[in-house]
Amino acid sequence: MPHAERLAIAIEIAREAGRAIVEARRNQDFSHRYKKGSELVTDVDVAVDELIARRLDEQFGDEPRLTEELSPDESITDQQGPLWIIDPIDGTVNFAHGLSHVAVSIAWMKDGHTELGVVHAPFLGETFSALRGGGAWRHDESGKDGQGENPQRIRVSCATSLARALVATGFPYRREGRAPLIRRLYHVLEHCQDLRRNGSAALDLCDVACGRLDAYYESVSPWDFAAGMLIAREAGARTGHLYDCPTGIPTDLYGENVIACAPDLYQRLSELLIRADTDSRDGQ
Repeated sequence: MPHAERLAIAIEIAREAGRAIVEARRNQDFSHRYKKGSELVTDVDVAVDELIARRLDEQFGDEPRLTEELSPDESITDQQGPLWIIDPIDGTVNFAHGLSHVAVSIAWMKDGHTELGVVHAPFLGETFSALRGGGAWRHDESGKDGQGENPQRIRVSCATSLARALVATGFPYRREGRAPLIRRLYHVLEHCQDLRRNGSAALDLCDVACGRLDAYYESVSPWDFAAGMLIAREAGARTGHLYDCPTGIPTDLYGENVIACAPDLYQRLSELLIRADTDSRDGQ
């Protein structure tokens, strides 16, 4: 199947998932619990993951999936062949509290490279998509053809000065892991215009892609960033990792210390974050 056709199917599945999320919020008929002691998950996360799984089974039944709720333990080492990477609700805490920064994230990888990505924001009325080598796009939710009417090509910002840059990041659920990140936060705030913590890595990356944010850094899971990172990269962002990735794990699946920026900011922000890590280890 051509990649463009796969993308069209993924967009429609993401939008169907988004409608289910909106309906669940409207009816307020969901419960929640905590996994790993501190990470909030609702029964809507699971139901939407199941919905996406059914739709993918109908179209691509023999292709493996890495998803946050149903199959989070799929191996990411030495990845060969096709793999779907799915976050049914990126921004679960936002969803549970009635905030709008919520997304469905679907990516498809082949032989360790992300080939297509879709991030759908049901409460914000936006869908972002990208094909590897084909650019990144924002879709109008009034579309009648499954792709959205008049999709607009998006581009990263032209920011050249970190001092005037708007930067986004996030924090882990486990409080004991936050101390070194506060050190990073201090360093970045000292040198940028301002910082945002919006609660959805997928949407932060899409905001970098369309120039609303100038830079983003965080450590996340594969399903949080796979689609959004491709979208940002195809929009012209420079993307990567602060440190070398482990051998055997595709860089497109390794979520530790990821960074996406307007190209001219990448080196400066990377150096700043590494210096913050060094100061933290040295106890400064």
